[in-house]
Amino acid sequence: MFGFEFADPEYFWLLALLAPMIAWYVWKEKHSHADLQFSSLRAFRGIPHAGNVWVRHLLFVLRVLAIVSLTVALARPQSDNSWQTYSSEGIDIMLAVDVSTSMLARDFTPDRLEAAKEVAVKFILERPQDKIGLVIFAGESFTQCPLTTDQAVLVNLMREVRSGMIEDGTAIGLGLANAVNRLKDSPSKSKVIILLTDGVNNRGAIAPVTAAELAKTFGIRVYTIGVGTYGEAPYPVQTPFGVQLRNVPVEIDEEVLKQIAAVTEGRYFRATDNLKLEQIYDEIDQLEKNRIEVKHFSKKEEKYFLFGLIGLLLLAAEAVLRYTVLRKIP
Repeated sequence: MFGFEFADPEYFWLLALLAPMIAWYVWKEKHSHADLQFSSLRAFRGIPHAGNVWVRHLLFVLRVLAIVSLTVALARPQSDNSWQTYSSEGIDIMLAVDVSTSMLARDFTPDRLEAAKEVAVKFILERPQDKIGLVIFAGESFTQCPLTTDQAVLVNLMREVRSGMIEDGTAIGLGLANAVNRLKDSPSKSKVIILLTDGVNNRGAIAPVTAAELAKTFGIRVYTIGVGTYGEAPYPVQTPFGVQLRNVPVEIDEEVLKQIAAVTEGRYFRATDNLKLEQIYDEIDQLEKNRIEVKHFSKKEEKYFLFGLIGLLLLAAEAVLRYTVLRKIP
Protein backbone atom coordinates (compact mmCIF):
# COMPACT_ATOMS: atom_id res chain seq x y z
CA MET A 1 0.00 0.00 0.00
CA PHE A 2 1.38 3.41 -1.10
CA GLY A 3 4.69 1.64 -1.91
CA PHE A 4 5.61 1.68 1.81
CA GLU A 5 6.01 -0.73 4.66
CA PHE A 6 4.10 0.01 7.86
CA ALA A 7 5.56 -0.34 11.35
CA ASP A 8 2.11 -0.44 13.05
CA PRO A 9 -0.38 -1.79 10.46
CA GLU A 10 -2.94 -2.67 13.17
CA TYR A 11 -4.10 0.94 13.10
CA PHE A 12 -5.73 0.28 9.73
CA TRP A 13 -8.55 -1.42 11.66
CA LEU A 14 -9.68 2.11 12.51
CA LEU A 15 -10.77 2.48 8.87
CA ALA A 16 -13.53 -0.03 9.58
CA LEU A 17 -15.27 2.75 11.48
CA LEU A 18 -15.77 4.60 8.21
CA ALA A 19 -18.49 2.16 7.08
CA PRO A 20 -21.01 3.00 9.88
CA MET A 21 -19.97 6.65 9.66
CA ILE A 22 -20.79 6.83 5.94
CA ALA A 23 -24.03 4.86 6.45
CA TRP A 24 -25.12 7.24 9.20
CA TYR A 25 -24.36 10.26 6.99
CA VAL A 26 -26.41 8.87 4.09
CA TRP A 27 -29.35 8.07 6.38
CA LYS A 28 -29.17 11.52 7.96
CA GLU A 29 -29.18 13.23 4.56
CA LYS A 30 -32.31 11.37 3.51
CA HIS A 31 -34.27 12.18 6.66
CA SER A 32 -33.08 15.66 7.53
CA HIS A 33 -35.11 17.56 4.92
CA ALA A 34 -38.89 18.15 4.83
CA ASP A 35 -40.78 16.94 1.76
CA LEU A 36 -43.18 19.22 -0.14
CA GLN A 37 -45.23 17.58 -2.87
CA PHE A 38 -46.16 19.33 -6.13
CA SER A 39 -48.49 18.09 -8.87
CA SER A 40 -46.11 19.43 -11.53
CA LEU A 41 -42.55 20.83 -11.74
CA ARG A 42 -43.18 22.95 -14.87
CA ALA A 43 -43.27 26.15 -12.83
CA PHE A 44 -39.67 25.53 -11.58
CA ARG A 45 -38.03 24.83 -14.94
CA GLY A 46 -36.86 28.41 -15.46
CA ILE A 47 -35.41 28.79 -11.99
CA PRO A 48 -31.57 28.53 -11.99
CA HIS A 49 -30.14 25.48 -10.15
CA ALA A 50 -28.32 26.21 -6.90
CA GLY A 51 -24.67 25.32 -7.51
CA ASN A 52 -23.87 24.41 -3.94
CA VAL A 53 -26.48 21.68 -3.54
CA TRP A 54 -23.84 18.98 -3.91
CA VAL A 55 -20.99 21.11 -2.55
CA ARG A 56 -22.43 20.66 0.92
CA HIS A 57 -21.17 17.06 0.83
CA LEU A 58 -17.60 18.36 0.46
CA LEU A 59 -17.33 18.82 4.23
CA PHE A 60 -18.02 15.16 4.86
CA VAL A 61 -15.62 14.07 2.11
CA LEU A 62 -12.84 16.21 3.63
CA ARG A 63 -13.46 14.68 7.02
CA VAL A 64 -13.31 11.13 5.62
CA LEU A 65 -10.07 11.87 3.76
CA ALA A 66 -8.61 13.43 6.92
CA ILE A 67 -9.42 10.30 8.92
CA VAL A 68 -7.80 8.12 6.24
CA SER A 69 -4.63 10.28 6.19
CA LEU A 70 -4.30 10.36 9.98
CA THR A 71 -4.84 6.60 10.18
CA VAL A 72 -2.06 6.04 7.64
CA ALA A 73 0.19 8.32 9.72
CA LEU A 74 -0.57 6.28 12.86
CA ALA A 75 0.40 3.11 10.98
CA ARG A 76 3.87 4.69 10.48
CA PRO A 77 4.65 4.29 6.78
CA GLN A 78 8.33 3.71 6.05
CA SER A 79 10.36 3.52 2.89
CA ASP A 80 11.18 -0.03 1.87
CA ASN A 81 14.21 -1.45 3.66
CA SER A 82 16.18 -3.22 0.94
CA TRP A 83 18.64 -5.97 1.79
CA GLN A 84 20.96 -7.47 -0.80
CA THR A 85 23.35 -10.29 -0.10
CA TYR A 86 25.72 -11.38 -2.81
CA SER A 87 29.08 -12.98 -3.27
CA SER A 88 31.83 -10.86 -4.76
CA GLU A 89 35.51 -11.26 -5.47
CA GLY A 90 37.77 -9.97 -2.70
CA ILE A 91 40.25 -10.67 0.06
CA ASP A 92 40.71 -9.61 3.67
CA ILE A 93 43.51 -7.08 4.10
CA MET A 94 44.95 -5.41 7.19
CA LEU A 95 47.13 -2.34 6.71
CA ALA A 96 49.78 -2.02 9.43
CA VAL A 97 51.27 1.49 9.27
CA ASP A 98 54.22 2.85 11.24
CA VAL A 99 53.36 6.26 12.79
CA SER A 100 56.60 6.84 14.70
CA THR A 101 58.14 10.32 14.56
CA SER A 102 60.74 9.16 12.01
CA MET A 103 57.82 8.95 9.52
CA LEU A 104 57.92 12.78 9.45
CA ALA A 105 61.13 12.70 7.38
CA ARG A 106 60.87 14.78 4.20
CA ASP A 107 62.43 12.43 1.64
CA PHE A 108 58.80 11.93 0.54
CA THR A 109 56.33 14.71 -0.32
CA PRO A 110 55.18 16.20 2.00
CA ASP A 111 56.60 13.55 4.36
CA ARG A 112 56.69 9.75 4.66
CA LEU A 113 53.51 9.40 6.71
CA GLU A 114 51.35 11.68 4.55
CA ALA A 115 52.62 9.99 1.40
CA ALA A 116 51.85 6.56 2.86
CA LYS A 117 48.33 7.71 3.82
CA GLU A 118 47.67 9.18 0.37
CA VAL A 119 48.72 6.02 -1.46
CA ALA A 120 46.84 3.80 1.01
CA VAL A 121 43.63 5.79 0.49
CA LYS A 122 43.95 5.35 -3.27
CA PHE A 123 44.55 1.62 -2.73
CA ILE A 124 41.43 1.35 -0.52
CA LEU A 125 39.17 3.19 -2.98
CA GLU A 126 40.26 0.93 -5.83
CA ARG A 127 39.25 -2.22 -3.93
CA PRO A 128 35.55 -1.75 -3.05
CA GLN A 129 34.91 -5.50 -2.86
CA ASP A 130 37.54 -6.22 -0.21
CA LYS A 131 37.31 -6.10 3.54
CA ILE A 132 40.13 -3.85 4.74
CA GLY A 133 41.21 -2.77 8.21
CA LEU A 134 43.88 -0.52 9.70
CA VAL A 135 46.41 -1.05 12.50
CA ILE A 136 48.88 1.66 13.50
CA PHE A 137 52.02 1.18 15.54
CA ALA A 138 54.97 3.06 16.97
CA GLY A 139 56.23 2.16 20.46
CA GLU A 140 52.90 0.33 20.92
CA SER A 141 50.03 -0.63 18.64
CA PHE A 142 46.26 -0.38 18.39
CA THR A 143 43.52 -1.00 15.84
CA GLN A 144 42.40 2.20 14.13
CA CYS A 145 39.70 0.38 12.11
CA PRO A 146 38.65 -3.30 12.11
CA LEU A 147 37.94 -5.16 8.89
CA THR A 148 35.16 -3.40 6.98
CA THR A 149 33.69 -2.92 3.51
CA ASP A 150 32.69 0.64 4.41
CA GLN A 151 35.28 2.57 2.43
CA ALA A 152 34.13 5.98 3.65
CA VAL A 153 34.66 5.10 7.31
CA LEU A 154 38.04 3.51 6.66
CA VAL A 155 39.27 6.43 4.54
CA ASN A 156 38.21 8.96 7.19
CA LEU A 157 40.00 7.00 9.91
CA MET A 158 43.08 6.72 7.72
CA ARG A 159 43.15 10.47 7.18
CA GLU A 160 42.93 11.04 10.95
CA VAL A 161 46.18 9.14 11.55
CA ARG A 162 48.92 11.37 12.92
CA SER A 163 52.40 10.87 14.26
CA GLY A 164 52.37 11.20 18.04
CA MET A 165 49.02 9.46 18.51
CA ILE A 166 50.79 6.79 20.54
CA GLU A 167 54.08 6.40 22.40
CA ASP A 168 57.07 6.78 20.11
CA GLY A 169 59.32 3.94 19.04
CA THR A 170 59.15 1.16 16.45
CA ALA A 171 57.41 -2.02 17.61
CA ILE A 172 57.22 -3.89 14.30
CA GLY A 173 56.51 -7.23 15.95
CA LEU A 174 53.70 -5.79 18.06
CA GLY A 175 52.10 -4.04 15.07
CA LEU A 176 52.26 -7.23 13.01
CA ALA A 177 50.87 -9.36 15.84
CA ASN A 178 47.96 -6.95 16.28
CA ALA A 179 47.15 -7.20 12.57
CA VAL A 180 47.35 -10.99 12.75
CA ASN A 181 44.93 -10.98 15.66
CA ARG A 182 42.42 -9.04 13.56
CA LEU A 183 42.67 -11.52 10.68
CA LYS A 184 43.04 -14.88 12.38
CA ASP A 185 39.30 -15.53 12.79
CA SER A 186 38.35 -14.36 9.31
CA PRO A 187 36.64 -17.07 7.22
CA SER A 188 38.23 -15.72 4.03
CA LYS A 189 40.57 -18.08 2.24
CA SER A 190 42.90 -15.24 1.32
CA LYS A 191 44.23 -13.05 4.15
CA VAL A 192 46.93 -10.43 3.67
CA ILE A 193 48.82 -7.92 5.80
CA ILE A 194 50.60 -4.94 4.24
CA LEU A 195 53.16 -3.76 6.79
CA LEU A 196 54.80 -0.39 6.18
CA THR A 197 57.68 0.93 8.32
CA ASP A 198 60.76 3.10 8.05
CA GLY A 199 62.81 1.86 11.00
CA VAL A 200 64.30 -0.90 13.08
CA ASN A 201 62.34 -2.84 15.70
CA ASN A 202 63.29 -1.40 19.09
CA ARG A 203 60.15 -1.73 21.20
CA GLY A 204 57.49 -4.29 22.09
CA ALA A 205 57.51 -7.70 23.73
CA ILE A 206 56.96 -9.62 20.47
CA ALA A 207 59.82 -10.15 18.04
CA PRO A 208 58.97 -9.46 14.36
CA VAL A 209 59.90 -12.98 13.24
CA THR A 210 57.78 -14.50 16.03
CA ALA A 211 54.82 -12.45 14.79
CA ALA A 212 55.58 -13.65 11.25
CA GLU A 213 55.47 -17.28 12.40
CA LEU A 214 52.11 -16.51 14.01
CA ALA A 215 50.86 -15.09 10.71
CA LYS A 216 52.03 -18.20 8.88
CA THR A 217 50.10 -20.40 11.35
CA PHE A 218 46.85 -18.67 10.35
CA GLY A 219 47.60 -18.71 6.63
CA ILE A 220 48.26 -14.97 6.39
CA ARG A 221 50.63 -13.55 3.77
CA VAL A 222 52.60 -10.47 4.77
CA TYR A 223 53.83 -7.91 2.29
CA THR A 224 56.44 -5.67 3.91
CA ILE A 225 57.37 -2.20 2.68
CA GLY A 226 60.49 -0.34 3.81
CA VAL A 227 59.95 3.41 3.43
CA GLY A 228 62.92 5.76 3.04
CA THR A 229 65.58 6.87 0.63
CA TYR A 230 69.14 5.53 0.69
CA GLY A 231 71.72 7.32 2.80
CA GLU A 232 70.33 10.36 4.61
CA ALA A 233 66.92 12.08 4.66
CA PRO A 234 65.88 15.59 5.75
CA TYR A 235 64.09 15.51 9.09
CA PRO A 236 62.33 18.46 10.80
CA VAL A 237 63.98 19.38 14.10
CA GLN A 238 62.71 21.97 16.58
CA THR A 239 65.39 24.57 17.35
CA PRO A 240 65.41 27.94 19.14
CA PHE A 241 65.08 29.46 15.66
CA GLY A 242 62.03 27.35 14.72
CA VAL A 243 61.72 24.10 12.80
CA GLN A 244 64.74 23.33 10.65
CA LEU A 245 65.54 20.40 8.39
CA ARG A 246 68.57 18.31 9.25
CA ASN A 247 69.84 15.27 7.40
CA VAL A 248 69.64 12.09 9.46
CA PRO A 249 70.71 8.55 8.54
CA VAL A 250 68.01 6.27 7.10
CA GLU A 251 67.98 2.99 9.01
CA ILE A 252 65.59 0.29 7.84
CA ASP A 253 65.97 -3.31 9.03
CA GLU A 254 65.54 -4.78 5.57
CA GLU A 255 66.78 -8.21 6.62
CA VAL A 256 63.99 -8.55 9.18
CA LEU A 257 61.38 -7.27 6.73
CA LYS A 258 62.59 -9.72 4.08
CA GLN A 259 62.48 -12.55 6.61
CA ILE A 260 58.90 -11.68 7.60
CA ALA A 261 57.86 -11.76 3.94
CA ALA A 262 59.70 -15.02 3.26
CA VAL A 263 58.20 -16.83 6.28
CA THR A 264 54.66 -15.91 5.22
CA GLU A 265 55.21 -16.39 1.45
CA GLY A 266 54.82 -12.67 0.84
CA ARG A 267 57.24 -10.14 -0.65
CA TYR A 268 59.43 -7.29 0.51
CA PHE A 269 59.46 -3.92 -1.26
CA ARG A 270 61.63 -0.82 -0.81
CA ALA A 271 59.96 2.55 -1.47
CA THR A 272 62.38 5.43 -1.95
CA ASP A 273 59.90 8.08 -3.14
CA ASN A 274 56.20 8.72 -3.71
CA LEU A 275 56.13 7.20 -7.18
CA LYS A 276 57.87 4.01 -6.10
CA LEU A 277 55.48 3.63 -3.17
CA GLU A 278 52.49 3.99 -5.49
CA GLN A 279 53.97 1.38 -7.85
CA ILE A 280 54.38 -1.03 -4.94
CA TYR A 281 50.72 -0.71 -3.97
CA ASP A 282 49.73 -1.19 -7.62
CA GLU A 283 51.72 -4.42 -7.66
CA ILE A 284 50.12 -5.65 -4.45
CA ASP A 285 46.76 -4.76 -6.00
CA GLN A 286 47.20 -7.74 -8.31
CA LEU A 287 46.78 -10.18 -5.42
CA GLU A 288 44.73 -13.32 -5.95
CA LYS A 289 41.08 -12.80 -5.06
CA ASN A 290 38.66 -15.12 -3.26
CA ARG A 291 34.91 -15.02 -2.73
CA ILE A 292 33.48 -13.14 0.23
CA GLU A 293 29.88 -12.40 1.11
CA VAL A 294 28.83 -8.77 1.30
CA LYS A 295 25.51 -7.58 2.72
CA HIS A 296 24.16 -4.18 1.77
CA PHE A 297 21.15 -2.55 3.35
CA SER A 298 19.39 0.78 3.30
CA LYS A 299 18.03 2.34 6.44
CA LYS A 300 14.25 2.71 6.82
CA GLU A 301 12.97 6.26 6.51
CA GLU A 302 9.84 7.38 8.37
CA LYS A 303 7.12 8.90 6.15
CA TYR A 304 4.31 9.43 8.67
CA PHE A 305 4.87 13.18 8.93
CA LEU A 306 3.59 13.83 5.39
CA PHE A 307 0.36 11.90 5.96
CA GLY A 308 -0.17 13.50 9.35
CA LEU A 309 0.30 16.95 7.83
CA ILE A 310 -2.19 16.17 5.02
CA GLY A 311 -4.75 14.97 7.59
CA LEU A 312 -4.41 18.14 9.67
CA LEU A 313 -4.69 20.36 6.59
CA LEU A 314 -7.87 18.54 5.52
CA LEU A 315 -9.41 19.05 8.98
CA ALA A 316 -8.43 22.72 8.86
CA ALA A 317 -9.99 23.10 5.40
CA GLU A 318 -13.22 21.48 6.63
CA ALA A 319 -13.41 23.86 9.59
CA VAL A 320 -12.78 26.94 7.44
CA LEU A 321 -15.39 25.96 4.85
CA ARG A 322 -17.94 25.00 7.50
CA TYR A 323 -17.88 28.44 9.09
CA THR A 324 -17.42 30.52 5.92
CA VAL A 325 -18.52 29.50 2.41
CA LEU A 326 -20.61 26.49 3.49
CA ARG A 327 -21.97 27.98 6.69
CA LYS A 328 -25.53 26.88 7.50
CA ILE A 329 -28.07 29.50 8.48
CA PRO A 330 -30.68 28.19 10.97
